[in-house]
Amino acid sequence: MCGIVGLYLKTPKLEPELGRLTALMLHEMSSRGPDSAGFAVYSGGNGLAKVSALSLTGETNWKHYEHELEHVLGADVKVETLSDHAIFKTPGDGQTARNWLIENAPDVSVLAVGSSIELCKGIGDPDAVAERLGLAGRTGTHAIAHTRMATESAVTTAGSHPFSTGADTCLVHNGSLSNHNRLRENLRKRGETFQTENDSEVAAGYLAWRVREGDTLDQAIQGALRDLDGFYTFAIGTRDGFAVVRDPIACKPAVIAETDEWVAMSSEFRAIAKLPDVANAKIWEPAPATIYSWSHAA
Repeated sequence: MCGIVGLYLKTPKLEPELGRLTALMLHEMSSRGPDSAGFAVYSGGNGLAKVSALSLTGETNWKHYEHELEHVLGADVKVETLSDHAIFKTPGDGQTARNWLIENAPDVSVLAVGSSIELCKGIGDPDAVAERLGLAGRTGTHAIAHTRMATESAVTTAGSHPFSTGADTCLVHNGSLSNHNRLRENLRKRGETFQTENDSEVAAGYLAWRVREGDTLDQAIQGALRDLDGFYTFAIGTRDGFAVVRDPIACKPAVIAETDEWVAMSSEFRAIAKLPDVANAKIWEPAPATIYSWSHAA
């Protein structure tokens, strides 16, 4: 049992409130996932690639990696730190930076890369994780978040959600996949890089692979409905929006609510109940094997 939430803003006037509202939603899911928590926040990019990273030791020399990446990329790199996290920003190639860190920084877990996404996660009480990593003060256009009760792998920060292997794309998951080991090996042969044994990271890698091969997000999710075995509700973040899908049996809970100003989803309605103007929201349970998506690019 885990808790997932997503919040997509239709109007810029709510963007300063994104972090605060997402933190309220995350709090309501704490009882579903007391082991760890994480969140991904999306905001308009400024032309720079951003690489979100986590220190596995708490003692990482981020400045060392900043200088090394400048040599690798042949471009300026600036690093910003928050607790045990860092965001590298560069006009250089973000995917190259991600791959180099994975291969050459053994004390680092690379969380995300893209022009819009910033991703943070940690173990322990979800409210404490959100406070330590400044969720309530963040601004942006949309966010997804997760509280975890571990079933498939150990309780570690790197094993917390969200998971991201493709640019500006991430995933949170309630459920379990039964064929993740075989899929992981197949995806590695196709160029995907994994950092944990978590089944949810395989789902994120699957979507990244399909999109890299030319699929739209909806086409990638349709492929996932065919190729992923198990029980799941996914909330998927992209640069321009987010999507929600449940497996064909749909035994994992989910609810969606929509107003003229926002769309929200969660494992339980209580995470949505405190959002503004919720009394006038359209509220429904997403149907099995049906893709629901919203995008600023549409």
